[in-house]
Amino acid sequence: MTIREQTETIERLTLSRYATLSQASQGRRRPEAPDPMRSCFQRDRDRIIHCKAFRRLKQKTQVFLSPEGDHYRTRLTHTLEVAQIARTIARALRLNEDLTEAIALGHDLGHTPFGHAGERALDKLCPGGFSHYLQSLRVVDFLEKDGQGLNLSWEVRNGIVTHTKGAWARTKEGCTVRIADHIAFLNHDIEDAISAGVLDAAALPTEATRVLGNTKSRRITTMINDLVAHSPRDIMQFSPEVEGAYNTLKDFMYATVYVDKEAKREEKKVDRLVEALYERFCAEPDLMPNFYLQISFNEGIDRAVADYISGMSDEFATRQFEELFVPKKWTVL
Repeated sequence: MTIREQTETIERLTLSRYATLSQASQGRRRPEAPDPMRSCFQRDRDRIIHCKAFRRLKQKTQVFLSPEGDHYRTRLTHTLEVAQIARTIARALRLNEDLTEAIALGHDLGHTPFGHAGERALDKLCPGGFSHYLQSLRVVDFLEKDGQGLNLSWEVRNGIVTHTKGAWARTKEGCTVRIADHIAFLNHDIEDAISAGVLDAAALPTEATRVLGNTKSRRITTMINDLVAHSPRDIMQFSPEVEGAYNTLKDFMYATVYVDKEAKREEKKVDRLVEALYERFCAEPDLMPNFYLQISFNEGIDRAVADYISGMSDEFATRQFEELFVPKKWTVL
């Protein structure tokens, strides 16, 4: 047997009956010969890690726009933390860790610069709206590799597009990533907010911390342990007590940190920056690279501009704005 076939045999013998076996994958949009060493989900994980969109996540905002300091989270560190939490849950439930990790690493590839502020700005401007989870699927299906896409398996693509809201993933691994994403962003946003001085740890609702814990590590551990203990068969769920505490903490964050006056003041700048770039590129498509001009010709200018802006890092978007709208100094010889 090849190494891949040995891996597939181990999966059949050790994974839960509710896990997704790589050998049973529904395949890719374009058929490919199997790899002698890696399962289909291992190949998907590797393709995501090596793609350009994944590298750009290191300069995309998670919550705080262009934070000063080395310890605030970016979209990349968030992605890695989601992958870690998801794999811990998957291992405990004997799910397919390779599939879980691939979905987690790819779930935010289509996220805009400036976090959800950038996403909301594009959503207002695009005729059909804009959602980062749909854009993540477009990235892996088409935008990567100059229009070829990554040709990922159906299970990974399904997990990516369902990771935020709406219908749940068709695999338990995809459902795991969706919950891990919520565990990660809530607890890590709390830590970043405390570091930024916009939140006092003592202000967290006691009815939530009494159940989940007073530290980031304790809360994450509590939520993971509770999820594993209360997710029998094909259901992914917290206990009522932990679910209630999680919702209380989430509501608190949305009522305080996520609407912080200073943060909102900066988000208004994001609206103006994204709107200015969007209108300028729509009016002058030649300012975009040739790849996006081709998209404009085939799918319309709005689609092309949304693809171009959503793929930018925070720094690149800011530089583009400066080059297009900020006067340059004259140099007298």
